[in-house]
Amino acid sequence: MRTSPVWNPEQYGTYADERGRPYADLVGRVRAADVRTVVDLGCGPGGLTVTLREVWPEATIVGVDNSPQMLEAAEQFADDRLRFELGDVREWKAEPGSLDVIVTNATLQWIPEQVGLLPGFVQALKPGGWLAIQIPGNGNAPSHAILRELANTEPYAEFAKDASLRPDVPGPAEYVDVLSAEGCVVDAWETTYFHVLAGDNAVLEWVKGTGARPVLQSLPDDLRQQFEAEYGARLAEAYPQKEYGTLLPFRRIFAVAQKKG
Repeated sequence: MRTSPVWNPEQYGTYADERGRPYADLVGRVRAADVRTVVDLGCGPGGLTVTLREVWPEATIVGVDNSPQMLEAAEQFADDRLRFELGDVREWKAEPGSLDVIVTNATLQWIPEQVGLLPGFVQALKPGGWLAIQIPGNGNAPSHAILRELANTEPYAEFAKDASLRPDVPGPAEYVDVLSAEGCVVDAWETTYFHVLAGDNAVLEWVKGTGARPVLQSLPDDLRQQFEAEYGARLAEAYPQKEYGTLLPFRRIFAVAQKKG
């Protein structure tokens, strides 16, 4: 992305339970013991970061995010063991060998050069330290395909074409290759969650909090309303609401790596 969207913590929090499940699955595969230092890169509004206090009760935890709006929401969770800092993941650095665990959840998919950041993450870990990554792998899903197609049509293309671009993301095998070359033992996998969402036009409400946000913000007010109405109508066809709710298949990619001692 060329510019960062302004994030809305309240909108992002829609379907918080469904968004939180991959985070719990990711952290659950980290087998770290005697953890004292943890960093959560791309911590968002902090509701997931705060759960790390229960996983590693003796650790000092730092959440890093580039959104002032998200960090303002996160401050409600701060205490003497958990703090939040404004920072860009692309520029983040830590003292080599200083951290026990780095978590980065649903963040690196926004960064075209993410693979180039991984060696620096590993360098920041202590011997035996852990790196845990989760990214969405649903770039070809109807929700995204419709978004790109519509953003590239007039009258929207003048404003939204570039905002609809997304970098390609690594698959599990690429994470294994890159992190193994950095001296890690790697466990990588992918999962498709089948979320059952409540509410009207639920997939529209979901993507307004994340993937569609840069496109919507790129548009003037009058076109934004028009775009959202057209996009929402097409999403309602692609993801029909049923008696039990709306089914959203969502592929996610995981990699958990332990730095060799």
